[in-house]
Amino acid sequence: MVQSRASDVDAYLAELPDARREALTRIRELCRAELPGFTEVMAYGMPAYEREGVGEIAFASQKQYVSFYLLRTDVRDAFADRLAGHDMGKGCLRFRRTENIDYDLVRDLLRATAAAHGDIC
Repeated sequence: MVQSRASDVDAYLAELPDARREALTRIRELCRAELPGFTEVMAYGMPAYEREGVGEIAFASQKQYVSFYLLRTDVRDAFADRLAGHDMGKGCLRFRRTENIDYDLVRDLLRATAAAHGDIC
């Protein structure tokens, strides 16, 4: 699924195959726990988390991988050492296999995002 037409995150997750649903549900739970004051929305066909109307985090089930969109350049820069061995795009972290998702890293990125405002890529 590259872009969903789901109206909310529950419907988005319901569309996914079991393994992807489990992994993305876990990411969603981390987002909800670690991003107080953020609003969960659907944006560009994927779940996203906005603060004051600005998207800072998103995730998606892509055709070949799970994407975790970290849209804050300051957080990416602060975690450069931990992100170095991962498949990264300009604003996303890609996990080709759900069993390789580093949930501790995701949690720490979420905490850093929630801690302060910063520039969006």
